[in-house]
Amino acid sequence: MIRWLVVVFLALLIFSNLHKWLEKMGLGKLPGDFRFRLFGREFFIPFTSAVVLSTVVMLLTKLI
Repeated sequence: MIRWLVVVFLALLIFSNLHKWLEKMGLGKLPGDFRFRLFGREFFIPFTSAVVLSTVVMLLTKLI
C-alpha cells in the first residue's frame, strides 16, 4: 500500500511540474482536472488528463 501511495505522489508531482507543457498540448483544462490555491501556492491535480494520457500510452503499447 505504501508503494502505491509513493507512486501516486510522484506521479502528481511530475504532472504538476509539467503543467505548462501539458496546457500547450491541450491537457490540463479538461473537466476533472483540479486547481486550487493553498498557503499562497497553486496546486494542480490532473485526474482526467492522467486518464487520457494513460489510455494513449496503453493504446500505443498495444499497437507496437
